[in-house]
Amino acid sequence: MSDISSPAPLEQRQLSPVELSDPDLGRRNGGWLHRWTRPARNAILVAVGLGLLNGLLLIAQAYLLAAAIHEVVVMERGSADIAWLLGGLLVIILTRALLHWLGERAGARAAAIVKDRLRSRLFQAMLGRGPDWIRRHPSGALATALIEQIEAMDGFFARYLPAMALAVFVPLAMVVAILPREPIAALLIFVTLPLIPLFMALVGMGAASSSRKQLQALARMGGHFVERLRGLTTLKLYGRAEAELEDVRRVTDEVRERTLSVLRIAFLSSAVLEFFASIAIASLALYLGLTYLGMINLRAAPLSLEVGLFCLLLAPDIYLPLRNLAAHYHDRASALAAAEELRGLLEEDLPEPGGPREVPEARRLPLPNPESVGVELRGVSIGTARGKVLEDADLVIEAGDWLALTGASGAGKTTILELLLGFRQPDQGLVLWNGQPLDRLDPASCRQRLAYMSQRPHLFHGSLADNIRLADPSADDAKVEAAAQAAGVMDFAEQLSLGLDTPLGEGGYGLSGGQAQRVALARVFLRDAALILLDEPTAHLDSETEARVLAALAEHAQGRTLVIATHSSAAAALAQRRINLVAGQLRTLGEEGA
Repeated sequence: MSDISSPAPLEQRQLSPVELSDPDLGRRNGGWLHRWTRPARNAILVAVGLGLLNGLLLIAQAYLLAAAIHEVVVMERGSADIAWLLGGLLVIILTRALLHWLGERAGARAAAIVKDRLRSRLFQAMLGRGPDWIRRHPSGALATALIEQIEAMDGFFARYLPAMALAVFVPLAMVVAILPREPIAALLIFVTLPLIPLFMALVGMGAASSSRKQLQALARMGGHFVERLRGLTTLKLYGRAEAELEDVRRVTDEVRERTLSVLRIAFLSSAVLEFFASIAIASLALYLGLTYLGMINLRAAPLSLEVGLFCLLLAPDIYLPLRNLAAHYHDRASALAAAEELRGLLEEDLPEPGGPREVPEARRLPLPNPESVGVELRGVSIGTARGKVLEDADLVIEAGDWLALTGASGAGKTTILELLLGFRQPDQGLVLWNGQPLDRLDPASCRQRLAYMSQRPHLFHGSLADNIRLADPSADDAKVEAAAQAAGVMDFAEQLSLGLDTPLGEGGYGLSGGQAQRVALARVFLRDAALILLDEPTAHLDSETEARVLAALAEHAQGRTLVIATHSSAAAALAQRRINLVAGQLRTLGEEGA
């Protein structure tokens, strides 16, 4: 846990004011967003097509309504004479309602596809980079990225992209429909239309910057809250609870202020655009009214009631797509802000141009000779915040060898195991499995031959048997019980009313530390692995239980490669060779028979 007296650090890069207003940054984020439209292209095209068809039907609706009123008022027709017009209006209205519903469904489907792909890609990137990368980022910030920032994409793909296409095509189609019937009205509309996108862009510059700051504040709050929750017991013990409560209030107030700032800009943009749309419609209405009163005469023929009504009925709907686009413009600003953070996570730690290239998983090699696994560190150097853990270290563990890693706490035993697992990348040097660089091997083929137990193994909500069976989901009850017996789980499971079917809470709630350790060891015994890596496997066990577990481990590890990081002399005595870590150096202590 980080220093509990200060806010949790936000690993995501904070943008300077220059960067916030950088148009190239917006273009890069916009280009990145549009690349994610590819998997949802069909759904987006359906949404746009349905919206365009809805707009064309709106032209027909305005024409039929204007014609019906003209027939009744001017031509003095009866209801029977205009029945076909009214019937057509009813059909069009119902069809438009259906098209609108289908269009919203298509937009929502497009957003769901993109969010699902993006969330899966980000999650895979987190898993692929391993625990070391995840540890460098506050868990609250990562959770915010997976949930809040990806959800910020919803409006962009579901509403903004279809609205952007409709804002181009629908008004032009309506202007073309008006042009042959009333050219002056079409000209007025054509002149006033560009005002809305112009002011939308001006307001949008501030909206994008404000949304980005709001998302960054939200990420800070997530990381801050999770860190404080994790260290709640420590805070209470040191009397820091009240001070941290004030700190939480300060961080949440920052998020509240940022959110209100975004809302202010959104409401301001809507008000400005509604104002200009109203002015444009009023100008058209004024022209038509003055023409009917005879105060303006710019036409060769008198203006009929049908043509005037047709223009007036279409005028609000000509600006409606642009107003809808303006209403959803803040969705674009939110998506651009989220894209900056998501791009940073997805593209972080990629190899520099001209440097060593990371091998794509599709081109990685299967593990050679998977029946037995030998591992090697060759010229490996790696450091942590505490200093150098290894300095140009070489270590060869042949297939079938048993090795114990010993040393003081913090010497780097766990780091070496994580190197062998691929959880950490060395600053220099190579990690080899069966003579091949680990980063060139297919991770799935390596995992199939590996069993690993960490210092703090996690137990999930479920039964004891379910937790053991995680090592081999296909194992039958007899194999699970045999593994539990070897690890000493049956010592306490038999005293429970449901035995191995006894449910556990998340994190192993209901078991002691030693009991949870034995459940994790049972996973190792259940797994048919060629390479076994154990980190303090007997740390919470009494001497009698430790002796029984080590005897079972010795039997299980026959013919397998075993590496144990331990402080226990009994566990270290199990190994054929012992390596002691001192000041970044690997020192062989001696050789003993197993």
